Amino acid sequence: MNAERVAPVSQRRQQAGRQRKKNETRSSVELGQYIVADSKICHGKPTFKGTRIMVWQVLDDVAKGKDWDFIAQRQWGGHISKEAIAEAVRLAGSALLDEEGRLIARLNGPRKQRLAA
Repeated sequence: MNAERVAPVSQRRQQAGRQRKKNETRSSVELGQYIVADSKICHGKPTFKGTRIMVWQVLDDVAKGKDWDFIAQRQWGGHISKEAIAEAVRLAGSALLDEEGRLIARLNGPRKQRLAA
């Protein structure tokens, strides 16, 4: 009898996963020395390199007035530096203001309401 051997389910899943990974393109954009946006990490939201700490989380801590030493060492366990926090603040500012401090983005809709709150 010439029976065809079928691979176990786990082996077939691994093979399918490898095939999908070959076909998928990874979109990664370095936004600075410490910050990256990678489609495979945190749904492409900007994070600090080598972590899953999202930039918005750290900026939220800064906006709450937390000390940068506290943010870097205690809040995030030493996984980000004060230099990385400074880069996040600079990038956030450059997304909103031009070199002369003028507003470059129009705030409207839900975003405007969130910023006002």
